[in-house]
Amino acid sequence: MTDILHSPATTSESTNRKIVTPIPGPKSVELHDRRVKVVSEGVSELFPIYVDHAHDALMVDVDGNQFIDFTGGIGVTTVGHTNDAVVEAVRDQVGKVTHTLFGLVGYESYIRAAELLAEHTPGDFPKKSVFVNSGAEALENAVKIARKFTGRTEVAVLHHGYHGRTNLTAAMNYNMHPYGTGFGPLAGSVHHAPNSNPFSDGLTGEQAAKATITHLEKRVGASQIACLVVEPIQGEGGFIIPADGYLNALVDWCEENGIVYVSDEVQSGMARTGKYFASEHFGIVPHLTTSAKGIGGGLPIAAVTGRADIMDASHSGGLGGTFGGNPVAAAALVAVFEQVESRGLLAEAQRVESIMRPRLDAIKQRFDSVADARGKGAMMAIELQDPATGEPAPAIVKAVQQFALHQGVLFLTAGTFGNVLRFLPSVVITDEQLHEGLDVLEASLEAAIAATAAQA
Repeated sequence: MTDILHSPATTSESTNRKIVTPIPGPKSVELHDRRVKVVSEGVSELFPIYVDHAHDALMVDVDGNQFIDFTGGIGVTTVGHTNDAVVEAVRDQVGKVTHTLFGLVGYESYIRAAELLAEHTPGDFPKKSVFVNSGAEALENAVKIARKFTGRTEVAVLHHGYHGRTNLTAAMNYNMHPYGTGFGPLAGSVHHAPNSNPFSDGLTGEQAAKATITHLEKRVGASQIACLVVEPIQGEGGFIIPADGYLNALVDWCEENGIVYVSDEVQSGMARTGKYFASEHFGIVPHLTTSAKGIGGGLPIAAVTGRADIMDASHSGGLGGTFGGNPVAAAALVAVFEQVESRGLLAEAQRVESIMRPRLDAIKQRFDSVADARGKGAMMAIELQDPATGEPAPAIVKAVQQFALHQGVLFLTAGTFGNVLRFLPSVVITDEQLHEGLDVLEASLEAAIAATAAQA
């Protein structure tokens, strides 16, 4: 296995990936030695490389190794690494003002960013936003706003969901480990209900919604629930796409019972799936939408956007924060929206899917261990299982990830059981880069499955 994983990539000058040193190279090793002395071990270290520069879908490490990036910074660099327009907007804003705190002295980029979110999030009702720093902080604020608006305390979430690493969002996650392990006591009043996963449960959207609603009505009581927080496509859970009609039934139930429906679009939003927000694929209109990651083009910014009457429930000073909606990050957000519009990046996400879906379907047909291929836009995944037992196959997934790394392609894992490979490339990735990365995926699967079988 070791020999397979550490074999050097065979490349040509025309290729988009280039491996020139062992992985990790000497400069990455040197940086890692410095890291372990000063960086908390609580910060994960997935890839043993350190980036020097990146652009669009390519990343170059400090040793000169060039990688095709299918991680997108976990869905952040949707418009590409160092997008020229985003860089220009940031550079211009840095030369004007870097910080005031919007609650003290306002600035136009915050307002324009809120206007763009009001325009592009689902729903034709008046909307308002508040800006914060991260997806987890956006979820924290969405819960605060829903509790203030409804006067209720309880929070409902779904199995296999992921919402962050803060105390409240760690309690909202399905996987306690590693996000909440040893950090308790975590926030209370959070209730986990069954989700819809057509691949594993075989239920229709109506049947799955009935199971979710029945659980919450019996275990919590609809009249006690302030909000139901749902990822339209579950991210860390393994890019789970619910059955048709499932989300619609949940929204209807929330409407009937005065519950705020919160769509967690931190990973699935901002052109990632071929729509501005993934909720649009399902024809639903959330009361509140949380966004982060891709909206900032690499800058830290997140938002809660929703019905004006809900957003205005908070008293003055109840929302915000020192760096929320920082002028530089807000300028980047505005540039991202302009890039999506001017360059037709929704169509580019659809192009990514048009290439990846048939390739992934073919890979599923070729390898018995690949049990499912799914996704939307530039948010695609394959799920691996033991073909004999149907049990998750996380060892193969990790081996594929490591093999691909040494071949110059970066892949992410996901799934409650670690048996999903997820693909979050920039939507500006070229057709050539897509095919080359998928060629490496196929070769990695072949090598990893063979090595795993040899070890059995």
